[in-house]
Order: sequence, then C-alpha cells, then structure tokens
Amino acid sequence: MTDISSNPDSYLQILPVAHTKVEDNESVQLLLTTKIAVYLMTFLIVTVAWAAHIRLFQVIVHIDDCLALLNLVSTINFPSALQFSLMATFPENVLGILLFCGCVMVIGVIQSVIVLYAFSRPFLLNEQIQISDNLTYYKHHILQVIMRVPIMCFFASIFSFIFFQLSYVLLAIIIFLPYISQSLKWCRSKAIGRNETPDSMLFYTYLPNEPLSKERVEAFSDGVYAIVATLLILDICEDNVPDPAVVQKQFGGSLVAALQAYGPEYLAYFGSFATVGLLWFVHHSLFLHVTKTTRFMGLLNTFSLAFVGGLPLAYQLTHEFPRNSQNELEAIQISCVIVFFAGIFQLSIWVVALYNEQETLHPYVWYGGREHVFMLAKLALYPCVALGTFFLSCILSKFSTSIFHLMEITVPFAFLVLRLLVRIGLALLRFIFCPNRSDLTTVVDDEADETRVPFNAVVT
Repeated sequence: MTDISSNPDSYLQILPVAHTKVEDNESVQLLLTTKIAVYLMTFLIVTVAWAAHIRLFQVIVHIDDCLALLNLVSTINFPSALQFSLMATFPENVLGILLFCGCVMVIGVIQSVIVLYAFSRPFLLNEQIQISDNLTYYKHHILQVIMRVPIMCFFASIFSFIFFQLSYVLLAIIIFLPYISQSLKWCRSKAIGRNETPDSMLFYTYLPNEPLSKERVEAFSDGVYAIVATLLILDICEDNVPDPAVVQKQFGGSLVAALQAYGPEYLAYFGSFATVGLLWFVHHSLFLHVTKTTRFMGLLNTFSLAFVGGLPLAYQLTHEFPRNSQNELEAIQISCVIVFFAGIFQLSIWVVALYNEQETLHPYVWYGGREHVFMLAKLALYPCVALGTFFLSCILSKFSTSIFHLMEITVPFAFLVLRLLVRIGLALLRFIFCPNRSDLTTVVDDEADETRVPFNAVVT
C-alpha cells in the first residue's frame, strides 16, 4: 500500500507560502493574512484525505494489482502547489477553487471504486468484516463516509460562481466535518434513542478515541519535518555567496567583510533550522512514549505540523526588512506566533493522551511517573519561550530581532540542561512545601513504585 507520506504533493502546500515576497512598503500582516489562511485550510484538507486513506486501508488489509493501480492514481491526483498558489494569489478567481475541488472529487470517486472493488472480493478485507453477515451495510456506511468530502467540494465549486466566500467556508467545514457529524449523531441519539454502529466499524465511527495508525502518523510527520528542513537548506545557495568582483570593489578583497553583509541571513537560517530540529526532537520524544494514537491526537498533530510548515516563512521574514522597521517587528511577532502554536499543539497531544494514559502512554510518563515532569517541561519549553519573546518584542520593539535570535540560539542549550533544571526545580519544591519528608528524597529501587510516585505528593 502506498503511504501518502511518500507523495511529495501532500507537502507542497508549504512551498508557495515559504517563498512569499514582501516589499518594504507593504504590510506583512495584510499580505500574509489571505495566504496563511488558505495555506492552513488546504494543508488540513490534504491531511483529512490522508487520514481517510489510513482508515480505508485499515479495512482493506490485502491488495492486488488492480487496487495498487487505483491507489496510485488516487495519490497522483492529490492537490499540488499550483492549486494552492492560485487560491492564495487570486482568492476571488474561481479557477483555483475549481482545480482544488476537482482534485478532491476525483480522489473521492477513486476511493469509492476501491471500496466497491474490495467488497466484491471479500478476501481482501479485514478478517472481522469477512466473517460478518453485514457486508452490504459496511460497504454502504464506508461509501457514505468517503463521499461526504467530494460532495462538499462539489457544492463549494458551484458556489464559487455565485459567492466565492461561501466556497471557502464550505472547504473549511470539511476539516471539522467528522466532528460536526458526530455531534449531530450524539444529539439525535439523545433525542430519539441511541443508534449503535457495529463493533467492526471502529475505524469509521469518527469518535475522538478512534484508533489511528501510530506508525503512519509518525511517517507523515517525519516527512513534513524533512520537507521544511529541506526548504530552509535550499534557501542558503549561490545567492548568499558574494560575487568576486563585488568583493574586490566594495570590500577591498576581504571575503570576511563581504560575508558579514549576509550575517543576518546566516543567523536566521541556523536559528530556524535549530527550531525545526528541536521541534522534531520533541515530537519524536513524545511519540516514543505514545503506545496508541487516536483520531483526536492525529488532528492535534496535524495542526502542529501546519504551523511547522510556516517556519520557512518565518526564516525568510526575520532577515528581509530594514532594521527597526514596522515590517521587521511584525515579522518577528508572526514568527513567534508560528513557533508558539507549533509547540502548543504538541503539548495538547500530551494532555489528551493523559486523559486515557493507561491505553495511550508508557507507564514512565503517566501522571506521577518518573519521566512525567521532564516530558511536560520538554513540551512546554517552546510555547513558553515563544510567548515570552512575543511580549518582549512588543515592549522592547527596537531590540525585537536581537531578542528573537537570542531565543533561537539559547533554547538548544536549554534542552541540554533541561533534565538538570527539572531536578533542581523539583528539589526546590520539595524543600519549600515538604522539608520534613525525607522519604521523598530517597531513590525508589522498585521500578513499579518509581513510575507511580504521585506528583501531587511531591508538591503538596
């Protein structure tokens, strides 16, 4: 089975927003509002299609040549950077919307054909469905779920000729359509009685705790981080190497002096690359302790990845404008917002996992486990630092660039000493709140006891 994470089109939504050009006399906020909104919407819709692909092949567990070809055609038709660029640059023109909706509708039709083909050959299906007497019900239920998105896109394309703003509203609803549908079902069940779905339809219930393949979530996430890092690397190219004639004429032949003119670009690159690398490190650490992913955790992960995709834009903006200009200040603040939301959604995944920790997390990071506080500190570091940098840039606007780059440089060192800082912090809390309880300072040899020492016993 072809994983959409191997399809470059699923990441190319990042490319146009990363290469946004801003003139000195233009407002950064006004120019980027439309592009960022369209980027987030299209990125999230693509990941909705990716999640549908995962659920489809959790029902279809075996493939033949025909299914492989149909799946290949489906992935080839994924919306590309062209549709996004047209929608972001010409939001009032219907062509971008029509191309995007057309791709999504074709994918929906192909996935429906895949379902019909697979159910005509039950040996390709999940074993639990094979032995069931309700194959027809399952087939109709899955087709109904798959065709919701293409139908919404069809109406969006129709309304683009009448009132294009409504088309964007319909496309945005697609992202939350499963949860809207589930909420309506819940209201109906309360009003007229509960309507249970068969247990074997677990992957199409749209419940927040619906299982999602952890391996494919990690593969998709690693792909996004790899693309973002690659875009940052590609921006450091021959354009950042001074021409020999210019070096000789303007800098008296001193290459060091010539390279100093590119200092802000190099500093922004290293800071942005370190930010991407550390966000990936935090993401990897989080999913290292996750034993089971759910649909809601996958949605939060998607939101985090969407903001990670904006980091190349942050790199570009933080070195492009004159010092102490209004655009420079806005660029720094936008970069802080991007980093903050990329980190806060990672922290949200952790919080959601804690609600059902016995099923979703390793015992070491359960509430009260020996790694719980350290993991919490690791996930909270970037949101806290980004938020602090944002407010400092508002107060000390003349030093906003220096403050931002200082944050990017110091955070990696903070990660190196984070475990030591956490231990010192816990020791101080023990000393302040319970100085007479010497049992809390002893090392517990029993691993089971060590993983379940209540944290509230330490601080209260």
